Amino acid sequence: MSTLKKSITAVASTLVLASATAQEIDKVQLSPDITLRRMVVKNPSAKGTVLFLHGFPETVFTWRDLALDLGRDYEVHAFDWPGYGQSSRPSADKFAYAPRDYAQVVKAYIDKAGIDRSKLVIYATDIGALPPLLAALEQPDIARKIIVGDFAPLDRPQYMSDRLRSLKAPQTAEAVRIAINQNRDEIIENTFRRGLDANAQFNVPAGFTKDMLVGWGHDSLSTGDAFYHYYSHFTRDQQYFEANLARLKTPVRVVWGEKDIYIDKKMGEEFAAKSGMPFAILPKLGHYPHLQAPQQISSEIRAAFD
Repeated sequence: MSTLKKSITAVASTLVLASATAQEIDKVQLSPDITLRRMVVKNPSAKGTVLFLHGFPETVFTWRDLALDLGRDYEVHAFDWPGYGQSSRPSADKFAYAPRDYAQVVKAYIDKAGIDRSKLVIYATDIGALPPLLAALEQPDIARKIIVGDFAPLDRPQYMSDRLRSLKAPQTAEAVRIAINQNRDEIIENTFRRGLDANAQFNVPAGFTKDMLVGWGHDSLSTGDAFYHYYSHFTRDQQYFEANLARLKTPVRVVWGEKDIYIDKKMGEEFAAKSGMPFAILPKLGHYPHLQAPQQISSEIRAAFD
């Protein structure tokens, strides 16, 4: 091959890589009340599609680095849940912010984005994990595989931290809601590293931190309020999910940070045992493995396409 042809080939390869890893941030309307901010990494030669579903107090920016990495081989989608980031904040009488309502958001987004479900892997964590599983009860073909972790699929308060138990209990939930909103800055600053050994501590990108701070009070309903409303329906939706576990036919893999101080790994172990799904402990990782060890999570997702 001539030097000129080699140069042209190299430039073309660079352009393809750049186009495959360019992140687009835009908004998509699902209904008159729900518009989502989303992040998409398009790839003209995608082997499949990844959909990320974030937890509290995160936004779509939690996935930025992982999306770029996986975007070299796949199309990648992520969005802010209603009540988070720059997505809609309808009043609670119009949208309940419950796991069941978020499940409808997942289904509507997949349809709106035109994603091929047979080539879709969903990675979901924390409050983002129960909704796709609820969706899967109704639509087993919702995805090729769902990877979930560090969440509370079952009504087992004993496996949850004190604050989460208090948020789950109607008699103490309002006081916790007020405290969460009053302590926004401290939560965003320290939530991701709590419970980790000194040598496992990590920092989140400054842009992500700023996005959470700005998005918290994006509209009249705060992110803390959305979290509170989610928990006000949590027990009902957990119990419904457990009662219907036999209907869960979508392939699921459960992964759990060994050092998770918010939701004990015993929750994941019990859920995996009851559902017959594979379970893996992620050694030395906490509640947010995708931020602490993104390459490890990237490997988990890539393996789901094999």
